[in-house]
Order: sequence, then C-alpha cells, then structure tokens
Amino acid sequence: MRAFRSALGRFATGVTVVTTQTDDGPLGITANSFSSVSLHPPLVLWSPAKSSRRFAPFTEAEHFAIHVLACHQADICGGFVTEGNAFEPLEWAQSARGTPLIDGCLARFECERHAVHDAGDHAIVIGRVLEATFEEGDPLLFVGGRYGRFAQTP
Repeated sequence: MRAFRSALGRFATGVTVVTTQTDDGPLGITANSFSSVSLHPPLVLWSPAKSSRRFAPFTEAEHFAIHVLACHQADICGGFVTEGNAFEPLEWAQSARGTPLIDGCLARFECERHAVHDAGDHAIVIGRVLEATFEEGDPLLFVGGRYGRFAQTP
C-alpha cells in the first residue's frame, strides 16, 4: 500500500476546495481528486474519503462548488484540510442556490449533484456544472506531498 501511495504522489494535481451549505453553516474540504467527465452535458467529479467527518454532508448535498486554487492560495487549502469551517478569514459569498463561493480562485464550478458512486474507501461524486467561471493566473499544484506552481519548459 505504501508503494501505491508513493507512486500516486508522483502525479502532479491541481488543488481544489469543495464547498456546500449545511444546516450548521458553510462547509468546505480540500480535494485534489477533481477531474472533468463530460462536455455534453458538462460534468465534473471529485472523490471524498468515507473516513472524513464531512463525507455525508458532501455526498448528500444537492449543490456544491468546486474552487480551483491559484498558486498564492496554499493557505486557503490548508484551512480546509483539517476543518470544514475555515471560512472566517476568507472573502466569500453565497450563490443564489445558497452555495458558499470563495473569492479570488482561478476557476469555479457551481454544480448540482448528478450521481454518487461507491469506490472503495472513497465515493465518486459527479456534479452537473450549472455555471463555470475563471480568471487568468497560475494554478496551485500538489506533488510529492508539497505545494508548488507550474514552471513552463522551453
């Protein structure tokens, strides 16, 4: 299992924060398991761990937003790794659907739940994208247990 995890760690990913609204307030979680699924209809996925205390609220949420973090936002993702209520220092607003939207992200996908599939110790949450927005900038990357930024090769 250690070799499997180490091998996966060699694959550079972007970093996202997924947010939703619960009866107890806004909730967020850091995820690097984000991927596009389909252009027609527009579908994306992410995979929360079943061991997370935030698993049920996210797999049951009708609406959620996936925020692609910019290279200067490593501090944001750190707050959502350990606790889901790290909204206090952030600029954010609620969408018309009540979903918490974090300001200043590189891209954002506002979604409604399309499907949830069992996948071992995780679930695959597929969202139908209702709205997508983006800004220019460099993404925050995660590889080998470290955060960094993209460097273009000649």
